[in-house]
Amino acid sequence: MTGRLSGRVALISGTAGGQGRVAALRFAAERAVVVGCDPHQAGSRETVEMVRAAGGSMSATAPVDLGDSDQATAWVRVAADEHGRIDILYNNAGAARFASIAAMSDEGWHFTLRNELDSVFFATRAAWPHLTRPGAVVVNIGSVSGLRGSTAGGGAAHATTKGAVISFTRALAVEGAPEGIRAVSISPGAITTPGTAFLFDDPVQREKLLDGNLIKRPGRPEDIVAMAVYLASDEAGFITGVDMVVDGGRTTT
Repeated sequence: MTGRLSGRVALISGTAGGQGRVAALRFAAERAVVVGCDPHQAGSRETVEMVRAAGGSMSATAPVDLGDSDQATAWVRVAADEHGRIDILYNNAGAARFASIAAMSDEGWHFTLRNELDSVFFATRAAWPHLTRPGAVVVNIGSVSGLRGSTAGGGAAHATTKGAVISFTRALAVEGAPEGIRAVSISPGAITTPGTAFLFDDPVQREKLLDGNLIKRPGRPEDIVAMAVYLASDEAGFITGVDMVVDGGRTTT
């Protein structure tokens, strides 16, 4: 079966669960060769088994801390050495700490910068020389919080990093254009994941998160991954340097 990403080598971070697992399964179903990574070994192994059981091709390295430059570089180098190139880098993984400005600790601030910005930079820098196929693409995950501030309380650090990721993506598009490398970001709105489920279980938080949505439901990981597949495919060959908002219409109100 021929898929939209047939034969392409796709590096996806954070594949042990949540949106990263959905991405690994979908990209493999589109016939990409998936190389994942995650800090969590058991979940990472389970995702690989799920992909292979479905007939897809996937390997993964875990534990990997992409906030550490050496570990990010090693993950990318192993993939490039094994496959000879990288066609897609999907910077999915991220983790943030939430607190008010007055209460945010140094540790919480730097944790968020490390896991949502440094990790994207380190992986991209390592992958850049291997993105050699014309039309190779970097897909970064931003957030509507990076466009208009976080709707969850105490999200200043998260909003800061995601705003930076969106700007970083535009810079990558400019720098990559002469080499045929595209760069795009996706800014999700309120999405249900294992990490956010507790918010949607709280009626007050759920109402706050969905207030302003034109589509009155939380987003699903599949909503984001469907956009990522499109942007990574040749169908989006004339798209670069943009942030694609997938938020149920929230930022239009």
